[in-house]
Amino acid sequence: MSRILVIEDESAIRRVLVKILSEENEDYKVEEAEDGLVGLETIKKDDFDLVLCDIKMPKMDGVEVLVAARKIKPEIPFIMISGHGDLDTAVNTMRQGAFDYISKPPDLNRLLTTVRNALDRKDLVVENKILKKKVSKNYEMIGESKEISVIKEMIEKVAPTDARVLITGSNGTGKELVAHWIHEKSERNANPMIEVNCAAIPSELIESELFGHVKGAFTSAVKDRAGKFEAANSGTIFLDEIGDMSLSAQAKVLRALQENKISRVGSDKDIKVDVRVVAATNKDLKKEIENGRFREDLYHRLAVILIKVPSLNDRRDDIPLLIKHFSEKIAAEQGSAPKTFSAKAIALLKGYDWTGNIRELRNVVERLIILGGTEVTEEDVKSFASK
Repeated sequence: MSRILVIEDESAIRRVLVKILSEENEDYKVEEAEDGLVGLETIKKDDFDLVLCDIKMPKMDGVEVLVAARKIKPEIPFIMISGHGDLDTAVNTMRQGAFDYISKPPDLNRLLTTVRNALDRKDLVVENKILKKKVSKNYEMIGESKEISVIKEMIEKVAPTDARVLITGSNGTGKELVAHWIHEKSERNANPMIEVNCAAIPSELIESELFGHVKGAFTSAVKDRAGKFEAANSGTIFLDEIGDMSLSAQAKVLRALQENKISRVGSDKDIKVDVRVVAATNKDLKKEIENGRFREDLYHRLAVILIKVPSLNDRRDDIPLLIKHFSEKIAAEQGSAPKTFSAKAIALLKGYDWTGNIRELRNVVERLIILGGTEVTEEDVKSFASK
């Protein structure tokens, strides 16, 4: 059953709206509030699938109700009710997040169509949130060791802010998982997280990739193209392996961080961007600074919060949990039942030198699942996971 709240100070119009909606669909449960203050308190106390809200009301007008409600329950769609003189205001409310507006007196067909569309959209938002939770499991951080617990606590404190984060650690330790957790737990998680592997992009193309280009900026620039910073607007950009970025690109990134502006390659026009930057590297950036390969001013801009991800050798207590996690994940991918690992097999794996970190452990677990017995034994580990 869809719960709809009608906030309208004119009792005659309020009764008409309630009657129309109640008679239209028996699955609509319609409630009413006689002014903005009562309406907002009702929204705070109960969950609604849709709100119809008049604009001009005493005590608290509809625009104030919309703005306040979106701060506490942003998923509720609002349809604004406007008098003839309120049309400009009604249009402006859509820029502030309202789904649509209807004019007084309400046209029956327009009202019902708008209500159905708004409720359909609410359903899509809920479905997307469910899907987002499923997707986020791909970036789950597995572990209960002291080292991982410290990182999880830092993420909980840092994620809700817009502070820039620099993640360091060896290859295969899971730096990208930390970046994804920061984004997922931030206020920006409804907007995109754009990933850029700075080591995988040729130095002559990195500026175009990050900031875009205009037609004719270089030989292959046949049309205007937005860059990753623009794509990440209102969201997060993850600059992986930033230690491999060219000095000229570093200068442009520094300007973007200082001024919240970028310019496409071949253009002098500034484009404002609102982007949170999370960066990662496997290099010692302080040594890179000493050797003239990394800008010190950029380092200090990026490293507002510094998170060092430990190697697997430094968190061996997490290996049993990781083995179980990978076993279940690989079994799901292959459509088979997860295999168990004997205590001796796990003990042997805990004692190995994991130079390739978590990425190497996952490969070894997959090899053992394919080649080992029904239960992976110590002998299987000695035979198929030689170090």
